Amino acid sequence: MQTTRLSFENLHEHGELFVSFLRARRRSFIEKNNWELPEVDGMEYDQYDSPASRWVVVHDDGDVLAGIRLTPTTARCGIYSYMIRDAQLGLVDSIPNNLLNFEAPVDPAIWESSRVFVMDAVPGKRRTKVQAAMMRGMIDAALEAEAKIVLGLVPAIWSRWIARLGLQAEPAGPVLSLDGWKTQVAMMTLSEHTRQAANGPNICAPDVPVKPEPRWTGLPPAQLRA
Repeated sequence: MQTTRLSFENLHEHGELFVSFLRARRRSFIEKNNWELPEVDGMEYDQYDSPASRWVVVHDDGDVLAGIRLTPTTARCGIYSYMIRDAQLGLVDSIPNNLLNFEAPVDPAIWESSRVFVMDAVPGKRRTKVQAAMMRGMIDAALEAEAKIVLGLVPAIWSRWIARLGLQAEPAGPVLSLDGWKTQVAMMTLSEHTRQAANGPNICAPDVPVKPEPRWTGLPPAQLRA
């Protein structure tokens, strides 16, 4: 199993991986969750898959196991910026505009995570390691981009999810009901300590049976400190 951080600058170095990633997203979000999202040639995509974004892909022998998208809060593509801010501005019909307790930030040190998924085919006993690899990749990619905070819209059980990975998070909005799932915006503060925690004994623990998580529209984060 390996984790690859993708950007428009290095897509050519990784063959069909980005295509496989977008096809895995289609299977996860359109086929499994029955969400109405843009698609073409078996790939799911949206306005946030721009050159400003980064993608973290966990894969094994050509099979995509999990993935995350990261987008800077300074991104712009036409009228759009990033998902949480656009929802707050009323540009995303499927997400309530009261999702955040404060005005959505525009700051090069703050990034958003979205389109988080783990494939159904990943067995329960392996999910913790796959999720851990995904989190390590997200933290490394965000720190590489000099991010200090990651915002994500995640299932309301995010605190339980990240606790078993040895990480922390802080709620940044109310619990909402989206497509029948309880969700919430959460924040992660990034530092070298976060990186060390992501590579610590909890996150690298042996495989144990884990109940599959509900579908995600964002990412598990940690703790904000102004």
